[in-house]
Amino acid sequence: MALHGHLPYVVSHGAWPHGTDWLCEAAAECYLPVLRALTGLVEEGLSPKMCLGLTPVLVEQLRSREFVAEFHRYLDHKQESARADEQHFRGQGQPGAAGLAERWVGFYGDLKRDFAERWGEDLIGAFGRLQDEGHIEILTSAATHAYLPLVGLDECVQAQVALGVESYRRHFGRDPRGFWLPECGYRPRYRWAPPLGGTGLSTSLRKGVDEFLSESGLEYFIVDSQLLQGGEALGVYRERFEALGRLWRVFAAQQPVREKVESNSPYQAYLAESSGEGKRPVAFFARDQRTGLQVWSREHGYPGDGWYLEFHKKHFPGGHRYWRVTSSKADLGEKEWYEPDRVRDRIEENAAHFVGLAHELLLGHWEETGEPGVVCAPYDAELFGHWWFEGPEWLAAVVRKMAASEDIGLATGSEYLATVPAVQLFGLPEGSWGEGGFHWVWLNEWTEWTWRHVYECEVRARTLCRALRAGDEEAERVVQQCLRELVLLESSDWQFLITTWSARDYAEARFAEHLAAFQWLAGCAERVLAGQPVSDAERAQLGMYEERDCLFARLDPAWYARAAFPATEGR
Repeated sequence: MALHGHLPYVVSHGAWPHGTDWLCEAAAECYLPVLRALTGLVEEGLSPKMCLGLTPVLVEQLRSREFVAEFHRYLDHKQESARADEQHFRGQGQPGAAGLAERWVGFYGDLKRDFAERWGEDLIGAFGRLQDEGHIEILTSAATHAYLPLVGLDECVQAQVALGVESYRRHFGRDPRGFWLPECGYRPRYRWAPPLGGTGLSTSLRKGVDEFLSESGLEYFIVDSQLLQGGEALGVYRERFEALGRLWRVFAAQQPVREKVESNSPYQAYLAESSGEGKRPVAFFARDQRTGLQVWSREHGYPGDGWYLEFHKKHFPGGHRYWRVTSSKADLGEKEWYEPDRVRDRIEENAAHFVGLAHELLLGHWEETGEPGVVCAPYDAELFGHWWFEGPEWLAAVVRKMAASEDIGLATGSEYLATVPAVQLFGLPEGSWGEGGFHWVWLNEWTEWTWRHVYECEVRARTLCRALRAGDEEAERVVQQCLRELVLLESSDWQFLITTWSARDYAEARFAEHLAAFQWLAGCAERVLAGQPVSDAERAQLGMYEERDCLFARLDPAWYARAAFPATEGR
């Protein structure tokens, strides 16, 4: 089981609807409930043995003092709005709905108490202790969730990975072992031609994504099963974002489907090594589609159970939810009232089904090969508690049933590899877990303009870092902030939000903000490197950017100046 927690950088960039309220909502509805479920299992004497991916940009935000202050405000507001709902429902003669509102008051009150008293306002520290005790394995990722196959320079891929590792060491006090590829996006080594012209990039031999992981000492990553087996890619986002499905139908006919190779079993780990230079290969696991469909899909899977809490129907103005799914096909006006007492049996039945399905798949692998296999079940963490309110309880139920089984159990990625080492080399193709299995979600006619700017800024940043002289503190200060704006510009979230229409205006505005900041800072750095002093007005402007976008203590300019192990022709 691998949960992936990520949100773009929203601290100091507004509150509602897409700002710190977005971060607070994820913390309240996902990260805290998942933490409570995992901790509760440990208190029962069970070890969850799950992987938890936390992107460096998310970790930085959850440890910021601004988040802590905003989170208390957010929880207070959610309690107050639930109390107002309770009074409203009682005034309307609806005692059942009033009781549900009272449950929301208690829900957010319990979160506030646990956050302050049980975990000392430090969710990252709490997850870190679970890892230190051997109950979970925390994965790192690219610094700002950059979509690595499309990043324009090897130096910038190197920096996203190296910064992810450095941030992990700083926050968790150890080296990471696993790496979550943003959007499961992978690219092997080959002569890469930039998808857009006129950006300062040229066709060149590029390293495979796995090579950067190997160079940083990482042991494994996860890909989508269609990269291993071919066949149609079952994109993980289509049901959740209606606009994405409509848009994809326009492009689907243009996307060839790779022939499926059933002999490439997703129930074992493989080694990826695309360089031919004798680097230490990195292991990878492939996402299992059969178990995945049960958890991702509202139409075919557990979250669409009629007794679970309906995500889309909310009560104005507080945004609390009081209705159940009823039917995944039902119009919002047809949704019936939520009945919490009817949910426990559904959780148990769905958990039993999941464990039974995993058992069936692993038994089939054992009978075919005589070797113990692995089902890799990766999901966005925000699915659990946010999109699917009962998700954290379902996770706990799965752990309990796994613990009771004599035949199968849970393991982290590194634990499985220690028991059954990966030995088979496999040449992965390019792709992702996005719609169509390739890059379309992030690179299309609506997002091309963003990539054009990203590529131009990456080339300019490399030039600045190569010109930086050791000991030039003033220039380095400006370049440091310039690089922070670059990694924020490289975040894949902006293209994703534009394509899905889930927050297009916000994404375009945020991209423009970081682009303007980068361009101003780059110009200032160029003047300083040419010997011009920084004026008082420029120093004030620099301070404003440093205060607003203050994530990551230090970005090493050497990462951006040159690839530590450049791709070599002829091998």
